[in-house]
Amino acid sequence: MKHERSNFSNRIGFVLAAAGSAVGLGNIWRFPYLAAKYGGGIFLLVYLILAVTLGFALMITEISLGRKTGLSCIGAYSALSKKFSFLGWLASLVPIIITPYYCVIGGWVIKYFFEFLRGHAALTTEDTFFSNFIGVTEGGLLGNPLFWFVIYVVLTTIVVLFGVEKGIEKASRVMMPLLVVLSLVVAIFSLTIPGSIEGLKYYLLPDFKDFSTTTVLGAMGQLFYSMSLAMGIMITYGSYMKKEDNLEKSVAQIEIFDTAIAFIAGLMIIPAVFAFSGGADINAGPGLMFVTLPKVFGAMTGGTIIGVVFFLLVLFAALTSSISLMETVVSIFMDRLQWNRRVATLVVAVGILILGVPSCLGYGPLASVTVVGMAFLDFFDFISNSILMPIVAFLTCILVGHVVGTRVVSDEVESSGSFKRKKLFEVMVRWIAPICLVAILLGEILKVLGVISI
Repeated sequence: MKHERSNFSNRIGFVLAAAGSAVGLGNIWRFPYLAAKYGGGIFLLVYLILAVTLGFALMITEISLGRKTGLSCIGAYSALSKKFSFLGWLASLVPIIITPYYCVIGGWVIKYFFEFLRGHAALTTEDTFFSNFIGVTEGGLLGNPLFWFVIYVVLTTIVVLFGVEKGIEKASRVMMPLLVVLSLVVAIFSLTIPGSIEGLKYYLLPDFKDFSTTTVLGAMGQLFYSMSLAMGIMITYGSYMKKEDNLEKSVAQIEIFDTAIAFIAGLMIIPAVFAFSGGADINAGPGLMFVTLPKVFGAMTGGTIIGVVFFLLVLFAALTSSISLMETVVSIFMDRLQWNRRVATLVVAVGILILGVPSCLGYGPLASVTVVGMAFLDFFDFISNSILMPIVAFLTCILVGHVVGTRVVSDEVESSGSFKRKKLFEVMVRWIAPICLVAILLGEILKVLGVISI
């Protein structure tokens, strides 16, 4: 028996949920360290240009395909073209691979939030704290990353169990406004620190001498992390969108939400790190959030409170994304196997728990086991974000731009309102986006091979 398709209650509910999906760990920690690495203001400028062109074109394509077909990614691509039905299966692999390791990182966030909340902020500033934690060398249940991983998966599962309107939409309506408020609080505090103005200038004022090809490639790659593109999420959420809701306005609002949070994250982190280290620690990469920032908070007056607020907002950002990732996988099971939501969600949750164990223990008991020289989490991240996502996005552009035609998207957009950026969309999807996506894919491969650094 075919299950009835769920819907968001209105356009605001859809926008908040989709923006919540887009706003995740990529916005909070990856965007600031990439901005600092590639020249601050010039990276910000390049990213903003790409967000309203490349990002817009890819996002409106995916949401339109979802709403037009009323199906998750496997069914949506198949409905458009039988020859491209394989693309739906390829796209579905992305959230299946990402969700387990993303929940592992979400567990790390809960651990840090817990330590700051119980007044153990000084503990997190120790050089070996993070490595000991993920290496499972701490004693007891609270020192085991598996424990926090399970808690994070349970939190995500509970929201998805309640469904689209009562679960995802309600959670997004609470978490997204709180996320904005908490981000602004930390950003304002960061800008009051003596010495932070130099960091602010570096972040906001473009210096075209710092512009390079790697700046563009880094900004393009960030779009995928930041806007939940090429992983089936926007197709799934589009399938829950009501036909009368204005599509172009919705995408524009999602862009604004997502970009604003990334921008504010830069205001939170870059000035503060500049104030305490002159910017020397800003290139700490993934370790920025778990190694460098706790030290920054530890050196602040009132840093424990700011740390609690910061890791709470990071937790909200992570949850809104993991909820959408899990929902995408659940939607696939519901569509393909006609399972009800409860069965599909619980099966997916168990699968996440099983598949997440190698990533959770990959820096500890399983550290000696690597895949092409990478720890499990790093390998899954590389395959999903650096390989599969650019390929899925490229093939989607070929399908829409040269096989079924751009009218598939433009007609769906115009069925609920005007399409002011129609010409931009057509040019981007047919010609510019495919070139950019091939550049991203080649750039990521060359980075892993050590030829370039992105």
